[in-house]
Amino acid sequence: MRIGVPKETKTLEGRVALVPAAAGDLVKRGHEVWVEKDAGIKSGFKDADYEKLGVKIAADAEALYAKGEMIVKVKEPIAGDLKHLRKDHLLFCYLHLAAEPELTRQLLDIGLTGVAFETVELPNGDLPLLAPMSVIAGKIGVQVGTHLLHQPMGGKGKLLGGLASTERGNVVVFGAGKAGGAAAALAAAGGANVTVFEMRTDRMEEMMRLGNNVTALYPYHDVVAQAVAKADLVVGAVLVTGAKAPHVMTRDMLKDMQDGSVVVDIAIDQGGCFETSRPTTWKDPTYVEEGVTHFCVTNMPGAVPQTSSQAICAAILPWVNKLAEGQWRNNEALVKGINVEGGKLVHPALLDMKL
Repeated sequence: MRIGVPKETKTLEGRVALVPAAAGDLVKRGHEVWVEKDAGIKSGFKDADYEKLGVKIAADAEALYAKGEMIVKVKEPIAGDLKHLRKDHLLFCYLHLAAEPELTRQLLDIGLTGVAFETVELPNGDLPLLAPMSVIAGKIGVQVGTHLLHQPMGGKGKLLGGLASTERGNVVVFGAGKAGGAAAALAAAGGANVTVFEMRTDRMEEMMRLGNNVTALYPYHDVVAQAVAKADLVVGAVLVTGAKAPHVMTRDMLKDMQDGSVVVDIAIDQGGCFETSRPTTWKDPTYVEEGVTHFCVTNMPGAVPQTSSQAICAAILPWVNKLAEGQWRNNEALVKGINVEGGKLVHPALLDMKL
């Protein structure tokens, strides 16, 4: 199969879907791999790194999409990509269509088959292609949130870990999956008091094992409101596979937070889990609502492309192999990953979308 890897076009996105070693493995399996010129530069990979492994370099996006039968990229296609996509393309990337009705309509009009990383689902419910980026986003959420609490950044001037003679900062995390768990672990390691809201008992127990400064609670409305009011940093990491994220923090809750506090919505790719969230970019990453700084960048892992590209590539390569071999329709996990095909919505979470 001819596999095309385009340059990412989302604002300040630095990742590349296939690192040279992975692309080289596909060549060894008999596939023809094309990478758009300079697609790997921001991740630390030069065109020559690909070429020496038998990968071909396409001069531009038009040439890349013309060559590829399967298009493997990181983020969802945007204007520059959509004009090159064809009905016969097999698109394999993050799509997050529940929060993107316009993009969904365009993909339906094209008629291609779109398999989304975030909905490839194992029989036990695990999402293997979402997991690595979720962990990175969780860590970035706390790193950025910590920085935004600094007074020169407009924050309240709070050091989350505290020290002798001062109180520790308070961090609230919604969700104890891969993203929320990573956020809670980093915040706890930094010395903050961490409260994690989760509905699954096994995940609550896992959070409690992070340390004596971590509390895991069921998200009763009144308990959530009390914890948010005391929080310096709130991280949202709630996921419903393929669907829009539910709102777990209301504007009224936000109003009770102190000015200069920070909220980070990792679920923004799926529409956001805070009532006051709206998508931002790394170019203009924050805004203030009710005196609270919001960080809702839709491609948080794109800020660390060397790490992210290596992680996502290791996760997706076995699945790229399956798709490229052509006999993948009997693979339950990949079939669950299909979001759109032949002009129709396929994934159950998308069937009620208003387009």
